[in-house]
Amino acid sequence: MMTLQDVNALSPQQFVETFGGIYEHSPWVAEAAAAQRPFTSFEHMQQAFSNAVQQAPESQKLALVKAHPELGHRMGIDPALSAESTQEQGSAGLDRLSPAEYTQLRNLNDAYQQKFGMPFVICVRKATKAIILEAMEQRLASSFATELAEALKQIDAIAALRLRDKVQV
Repeated sequence: MMTLQDVNALSPQQFVETFGGIYEHSPWVAEAAAAQRPFTSFEHMQQAFSNAVQQAPESQKLALVKAHPELGHRMGIDPALSAESTQEQGSAGLDRLSPAEYTQLRNLNDAYQQKFGMPFVICVRKATKAIILEAMEQRLASSFATELAEALKQIDAIAALRLRDKVQV
């Protein structure tokens, strides 16, 4: 685990190599955050990542959301699923769904994708499969703008936990 001093000493390239996966398949976030160094605290570092996303154009924000996998859909079959996503989805039990739960999840994923044109995103490390399924049903009633904002909020929560896995707080 790295200290904040270690993080601040990294070259820009090393920083992106180390933190490029914090936001799923979106190393541009780490590139933007690297430019905000030196970080004075873990919270400052976390905010630099979040600010990079908030300041991005909407098309880039949408691409960030679309970089996330459908929950439970491709586990074990999709080589593009990051190690972090595989572990996180497994921690919520999404790799151990009953046939009925799997069907429900697939149907909700399909409905969500059809309505919003992006995958459903939730911080699975802070949820159970029951909470995830309930949230999917509830969020299907949202508007696109509300869902994009919620997806980005959830992505920030995912990123914060991933940063905590790499940097001493």
